[in-house]
Amino acid sequence: MKILLSFGLGAIAGIIDVIPMIIQKIDKYSTISAFVQWLILGFFITHIKIPGLDGWSKGLVTAVLMSLPIIILVAKTDPKSVIIILLTSAILGSIVGFFSNKL
Repeated sequence: MKILLSFGLGAIAGIIDVIPMIIQKIDKYSTISAFVQWLILGFFITHIKIPGLDGWSKGLVTAVLMSLPIIILVAKTDPKSVIIILLTSAILGSIVGFFSNKL
């Protein structure tokens, strides 16, 4: 049951993340990639153990670290988006971490 809830948290975060992407008509592969990333992050944030971190802080660190490969790719063609991706990862990761602690 906890596995399904972790993917549910990831799906909710993914939907929140991709809505602006759909509105801006960003290509479908980038949008799908962002959604899948949040599905995976929902699972990892819920189940990973990081010494000294729990709840929102665990979510923040995990989401930001796991967004770094995407940030490197995006920085080449759209450096202005780097800050947006970092902020989105930090905020949504913190929220997923907070709620995953309640599971």
